[in-house]
Amino acid sequence: MPPAGRRILTQVKRATLEIPRATRDGGDTEAAADAVQGADPQVALDARRPTPFFLGRGAPLGTRHPRIHLPTRRTRPPGRLTHGPRLPTRRMIPQRPSSPPRQPGAPDRHDLPSERLRRRPAGGAVRDLLVEFRRRAAPQPPARRGPAQGPGQGLRVASYNLHKCVGTDGRFDPVRSAAVIAELGAELVAVQEADRRFGRRIGLLDAAALERETGLAPLPVSDLPGGHGWHGNALLVRPGTPARLRRLALPGAEPRGALVAELDLPAGRLRVVAAHLGLLRRCRARQVAAILQVLAEGEPMPTLLLGDLNEWRPGARSSLRALEPLFGPIGPGPASFPSRLPILALDRILGWPQGLVSEVAVHDSPLARVASDHLPLIARVRLDAAAEAEPPLAAAA
Repeated sequence: MPPAGRRILTQVKRATLEIPRATRDGGDTEAAADAVQGADPQVALDARRPTPFFLGRGAPLGTRHPRIHLPTRRTRPPGRLTHGPRLPTRRMIPQRPSSPPRQPGAPDRHDLPSERLRRRPAGGAVRDLLVEFRRRAAPQPPARRGPAQGPGQGLRVASYNLHKCVGTDGRFDPVRSAAVIAELGAELVAVQEADRRFGRRIGLLDAAALERETGLAPLPVSDLPGGHGWHGNALLVRPGTPARLRRLALPGAEPRGALVAELDLPAGRLRVVAAHLGLLRRCRARQVAAILQVLAEGEPMPTLLLGDLNEWRPGARSSLRALEPLFGPIGPGPASFPSRLPILALDRILGWPQGLVSEVAVHDSPLARVASDHLPLIARVRLDAAAEAEPPLAAAA
C-alpha cells in the first residue's frame, strides 16, 4: 500500500475509535457509559463512533470529521516557474514621456480633430470622423448648372445606380427614380441595376413616362421586349440617336457585363462604355483588362467610361490602376456612396483623350438621397477638346 494510503487508513481508524467530542470535553460521561453497558455492544459502539464522511452511514451529505485531512494536489503559485527566477506578477507599463511645450503660434493639441473626436461619445465620434473623411477625400462639387444650350458648353452626361428603384426607405418607386434623372438635366445617362436581377430580366422603369419627363429613352439593348439593358446596364439618350451597340460579358465570380455604344452626336462621334464592375478586387482587375482589350481593338475615337466601378481604394491597391495609361491618373473622386452620408467614390466618369471630361460632381438633392443608395454623378464632355492630337488609342490601351 502506498504511504498516502496507509496514512489515510490510520486517520480513519483513529476517527472511528475516538469518543465523541461532547463526552470527552466534560459532558455526561456516566450517562454515556450506562447507555453503552445496557445496549447491545455493537450498537453502542456504532453509536459512539462518528461516521466518516465517505462511508455514508446516515451522515448528512457533506459532513467531514475534523481530524481527517485528505491530501490535495500541489499547484504552483501564480507567477512562478518550475526553473529559474520568479517572474513579477504585475505587468510593467512604461511611463509615457511628457509632451514638449507648445511653440508660440502652434495650434493647441486639444483643438485638433483627433483630440476632439476622442473626447466625444462613441456614436458622435464615428459620425464626426466620417464627415471629416468625406471633407478631406472628396472635392467640393461646383455649382449646379442647367443643360447644355450650345456646342461651346459641351455635352452633359451622368451615371446613376438606380438600386432597382428601391430607395433608402425600402420603398420601390420607379416614378421617384425618373424624377431624379429629370433633375440631372443630362443628355446622356448611364444607369445601373435598371432590370430585375433574377428571373425574367424585365426593365423596372416606365420608358414612356421617363421619355415624357426627361426627353430620354433607353437604347434597344435587351433581347426581352420589356428589358432596358444588358446585365442591368442601360444607356438613356435622345430618341433617334444613331448608335452601334456591343454587349460585353465580363469575367468574374458573379454575372457582370458592360455596354459599348458608338454614338453619332451633332458635335461628333463618341464611344460610351457603361459598366458595373464586381465586388471582388481580383474580379474587377480582370474586368478592367477585358474592357481595355475591347477598346484596343476598336477604332480610335473619343471614349467615355462611366458607371459603378465599385472601387473605393485609391493608390497602388486600386483595381483601376490599369486604366491610368489610357484615361490618366485616377485620384480620389467625388463621394457618391452611401447616399445619406457619402464617403466612398464608387461611381466614376473617365474620358479619353485626357481633357475630354471636366466638372465631375455629385448631384446631391433631397430626392436623390432617398431614391437610391447611390448619388448620381454628373460631368461635362467637350468633344472639341478631343480633336487635338493624342497618342493612338491602341497604344494607350
